[in-house]
Amino acid sequence: MTYIVTLTANQMAENEDDWLLTQRFTKGLPTGLDTSDTGTRLVFLVCDIEPGRFITWVGSVQRFNTVGPVDRSITIEPMRRCPRPVPLDDPGGILASLSSTHRAHVERALSGSAGHCGMTTWQALQEALLRSHPELARYIEWLLANLSPVVFDVEDPADQSWQEQRDAAQSLTRVTDFPHSALSAWGRPASRDAPYLSGLIPEPVENSLIDHDVRAGLGSETLVFDSWRGLSDVRCDIHVLEDSDGRRLEVVNVNATPVESRLGTDMIYYHHPTHSFVLVQYKRLSPNKEYRVNKQLLDQMDRLERVAELSSQPARSHEWRLSQDSCFLKFAHWRDGAAPTTELARGMYIPLSYARVLLDDDCTLGKKGGRIFSYERVGRYLVSSEFAELVKHGLVGTVGTSVEQLRDFGLKRAREGYSVMLGFETSEETPRARSIRARTRSAKKRPKVNSYSPPASPQPSSDAPGS
Repeated sequence: MTYIVTLTANQMAENEDDWLLTQRFTKGLPTGLDTSDTGTRLVFLVCDIEPGRFITWVGSVQRFNTVGPVDRSITIEPMRRCPRPVPLDDPGGILASLSSTHRAHVERALSGSAGHCGMTTWQALQEALLRSHPELARYIEWLLANLSPVVFDVEDPADQSWQEQRDAAQSLTRVTDFPHSALSAWGRPASRDAPYLSGLIPEPVENSLIDHDVRAGLGSETLVFDSWRGLSDVRCDIHVLEDSDGRRLEVVNVNATPVESRLGTDMIYYHHPTHSFVLVQYKRLSPNKEYRVNKQLLDQMDRLERVAELSSQPARSHEWRLSQDSCFLKFAHWRDGAAPTTELARGMYIPLSYARVLLDDDCTLGKKGGRIFSYERVGRYLVSSEFAELVKHGLVGTVGTSVEQLRDFGLKRAREGYSVMLGFETSEETPRARSIRARTRSAKKRPKVNSYSPPASPQPSSDAPGS
């Protein structure tokens, strides 16, 4: 179904300030309205005001809610304000360009506070909208991509790699408290070897808001990893998230090898104010949710243990960590190839030192002498939410590592054969302010966020792969 919600001018005015912050609206549905989970699940919010009716917001149905024995409601999230109101009623309005049949279906949906139309009417409505308002194309494309995520082939190496990289991207938004939707809308790239971010469908943002924020100072900083996009032996894509409080997350996705010879995916998160980073190495559990330890894993663990050598001893209170572990293994599994775009893969986060203990414990010993990681054999592990909380509060990670060390390490990992998803966060937050923000759950207190893929800067012709 494609839903149409009609509000008066007063109702719209009462809600718009809240929508701009939360991007969420829950709307009760008329009793008896069909809520079959079919069709596009797009929502158009219409303002009924003299001299007519106008589409002013677009969104998608995140979920259907049961209010009582009969009544139901929908939660619309995410939602975006249209670049300009779309008139429905004047001679040049959308309704006038529809056939009588489709116009009648839309009018029926508009007759109450909420209604819907079927797929054939939606297709006619979409054609009319994009014909007269082509600026809506990126809004509709982004919403539909979130509603209908790509189905991954879990037997295909390229899809496996993109699935892991997507999970790493979503993990970065979890530990930084940036919107998950900013990195979720995606289409499969043309090249199997391309990074996940190369297929990202950018989040639509009003041009007027971008212009205002640039004038206010956002978007003016130089990209720390921009030079990677000029290297001849790697493919690097960058996306930036910035909020109105001055926090900035530079998301860097780099590959240097063909997907068939790739070793897996690394997520690296660096918090610049505290000069600390955390690494997560992905390992895929088999369909029966087991991982058989092999020489490759043991060699990789040896290399990851050397990361601890980059860390200094804590000298200030915010540098204290629960342990010296800055590297984790995520033994992950996906229930199918089409998990919701903002859902993290189920799995076990295991600190490297704990993995060593497990490998010496009889609990991981297989019947034929090999070692196995599985839910049944690993008694304790972190889940995604627990891991994210530790990172948010700076309780895990390196101490005193420089940006130069991060750049060298990240590029080395890519050239060794890993897909690297790196998040580089900068801000003026104190450690205390960071903890307070991490504990704040109210969406109304969150600052506004810009999300964009910056163009690559011209690179000097003398740039070499090892520079």
